[in-house]
Amino acid sequence: MRNTLGDLNNHLFAQLERLSDEEITGKKLQEEIDRARSISGVASRIIDTGNLVLSAKRLQNDQLNPDVKIPKMLEG
Repeated sequence: MRNTLGDLNNHLFAQLERLSDEEITGKKLQEEIDRARSISGVASRIIDTGNLVLSAKRLQNDQLNPDVKIPKMLEG
């Protein structure tokens, strides 16, 4: 796999560092704020998808219901 949650974490911290740069002001700062919002939105969707896959796997592994079938769309 090319991208991992570790990569996502690195991207988020890199963006935080750019936002923390006190030398960035005005239009450049607004561009970084806009970029941070976009990155945050995509990151949230990635995390939500990961949580959905994890929930589906937990359901599938449920010892009380070993024959539970997971919809193909939710298979990890």
